[in-house]
Amino acid sequence: MADVVVTQQFCGPPNSGNGGYCCGLLVADLQGPVTAVLKARIPLDVGLRLDVGEQSTQLFDGEGNLIGVGRAASFEELPVVPQPPSLDQAIAAETRHLGHSARYHPICFTCGPDRLEGDGLRVFPGQIDDAEPGYLACPWVPHRNFADEDGLMPVDVIWGALDCPGYFSWVVKEGRHGALLGTMTGEVLRRPAADETCIITSWPIAREGRKETSGVALHSSTGEILARAHQVWIVMSPPQAKP
Repeated sequence: MADVVVTQQFCGPPNSGNGGYCCGLLVADLQGPVTAVLKARIPLDVGLRLDVGEQSTQLFDGEGNLIGVGRAASFEELPVVPQPPSLDQAIAAETRHLGHSARYHPICFTCGPDRLEGDGLRVFPGQIDDAEPGYLACPWVPHRNFADEDGLMPVDVIWGALDCPGYFSWVVKEGRHGALLGTMTGEVLRRPAADETCIITSWPIAREGRKETSGVALHSSTGEILARAHQVWIVMSPPQAKP
């Protein structure tokens, strides 16, 4: 059992924790493919209780309500990752990020453009040229402020970096709408070092009712896969038609 606090720095929406980062907290002590389920918004700047077992974790709020669960998963639950773009293609795709021309989540830990380098992750995925609609990419250079004592990115930061790209895949494909991350199933194969240039990709998989599933992946600049995950997003409002 451990006491944890998700501070304002790690917000998604202004009043709750970043979904990918909080999922990463739930699975950081588990090995292999893992699933994290967020059962409620994660409150900020308050004490939470994380119970860690051999193959599962549970996160409780200050009143004892279960708000998150982590568990072991199978390789069959992980997405098949498409061939990643080149670094040059990812750099070009970043220029098409929707958040450059419209405000989505300006202070989000992952994709907030108002966050400074070393305070937020500044992940800005955009459509890959000549790819299927919703197949996005961007470069990401992990800041040393987030590194552990070995100079590597912690699991929670990696999962945080993979959060919003899955959402933006569906915005590009279907039009702007609100959604919250509900479930994330993934694995980290190699943790990148601080200042290591990486490529993040995301793509839409399926939509059923209010559930949208996405795939996300982290690659080295030469295409080595470092992490991958399957996401389930819960739509908060109907998608708006593209203009």
